[in-house]
Amino acid sequence: MKNLFLLTICLLTFLFTQAQKKAVTENGDEVFLYEDGTWKYKNEKEIKANETLLNPKKFKKNEDATFLLKSNKLNIGVWLNPKKWSFKKADTNTEAEYEFQLKDGDLYGMAITEKVEIPLETLKYIALENGRGAAPDLKIIHEEYRMVNGVKVFMMQMNGTMQGIKFSYYGYYFSSEKGTIQLITYTSQNLLKEYIKDCEELLNGFVELNK
Repeated sequence: MKNLFLLTICLLTFLFTQAQKKAVTENGDEVFLYEDGTWKYKNEKEIKANETLLNPKKFKKNEDATFLLKSNKLNIGVWLNPKKWSFKKADTNTEAEYEFQLKDGDLYGMAITEKVEIPLETLKYIALENGRGAAPDLKIIHEEYRMVNGVKVFMMQMNGTMQGIKFSYYGYYFSSEKGTIQLITYTSQNLLKEYIKDCEELLNGFVELNK
């Protein structure tokens, strides 16, 4: 994935250099783009119809998640079950800080961290566009806000095809004035249902630390 900060600058530069123009979202909704980088729906009534909802359920770490993996960049961590998950500093993906793998299965994960604050709605589209660099047909299947260990995060599932392989991203996205994290699990689409509980277990280990 491309660096989020650089891609954000590119996106904002595009918005700032354009006069008010029409655009179409991935859902087919027409919007107006303004020179100051803001936008609004052509039909304001569509805002409610496209509003991302907050899941009323409270999510928390699993009791078997006994190891706290701390970020070296941000005041965040991930509680995980070391008997189920292996982890290491990322080497195959230079943009990620950590990589994860389910020890007994074909489920993987990564934590991408940056010291740049990015609004969650903006982060959603950045993640989508980054993913489309490898999988042009990537699309959002489900999205919602969640309260995870007392912290509000954005949850998103995206499906796409890369080199003929159909895969799913299932992850949490969080940003504050101290930085941004994408905590993502991924596997083939046909295996996601089988591994969904494992995905949730790792993701729900996300915590914001007090420093």
